Amino acid sequence: MINRPAAHGNPDSPASPVTPKYLSPADPAARWTGAHGGQAFFAYSTNYLIDLANAVIVDVEASTAIRQAEVTAQRTMIDRTQERFGIWPQRLAADTGYGDAANLAWLVHERGIEPHIPAFDHASRRTDSFQRTAFRYDHRNDLYVCPGRKHLVQHRRDYASPRPHVDKDGFMRYRASQHDYQSCALKPQCCPGQPARKVMRSIHEGARDLARDLSQTDAYVTSRRERKKVEMLFAHLKRILKLDRLRLRGPNGAKDEFHLAATAQNLRKLAKLIPIQPPIVPA
Repeated sequence: MINRPAAHGNPDSPASPVTPKYLSPADPAARWTGAHGGQAFFAYSTNYLIDLANAVIVDVEASTAIRQAEVTAQRTMIDRTQERFGIWPQRLAADTGYGDAANLAWLVHERGIEPHIPAFDHASRRTDSFQRTAFRYDHRNDLYVCPGRKHLVQHRRDYASPRPHVDKDGFMRYRASQHDYQSCALKPQCCPGQPARKVMRSIHEGARDLARDLSQTDAYVTSRRERKKVEMLFAHLKRILKLDRLRLRGPNGAKDEFHLAATAQNLRKLAKLIPIQPPIVPA
């Protein structure tokens, strides 16, 4: 399942609390986007849930052209497909936009779906210092062990008023002792510009670890290859069906046009799957 901003133009309920910087005078529900690096425009996104084996569109959902709305649309389509058709996917292939920790946890823990999705991670460091992967997490003691065998923990003493272990964004901070790092020979390779190293861990890190492990399997490679079928559907949507601009306004108009376009694409696909009978030769 992937999505693309497909036509110029938020469902009624906003997906993000951020107030849009620009509003379209013709269609205020459309969202200003320049996601593809070109000229920005007002648009909606069409989200497809696709059977990768046959490249048949199973469900469609219109949303605003922001990542939060697209992730919500993915959940809506998965639940709706299960309710209507009794189809429950074993794996979900998508791009990095769907690889945030909360969505991976929803797929793994609440729906039992294997996420063949790159984990959304900004933990990589631009310098040559140790990456986050160099720190080993100890599940039993709830701490990280650095390459110099020093421990990174959340709190090193008891406070009169309990401190929160998780911040508002769902991350836990593990810090090293400044005393340990001052005498550590690996400090220039670990945190040359900081007094001590800090590692962030999401409360959904288990689902992220599963996604990283799946990315090393042959099934993941197959999913990435099959995603080319999905990309072709979005290319046909604009180049063959010429849906580069919506004719109807508002979320309901976008929903109607996206459903009609997906129906046309499915009919083209199903027509190719019908076997052609050989011509009857008269005796």
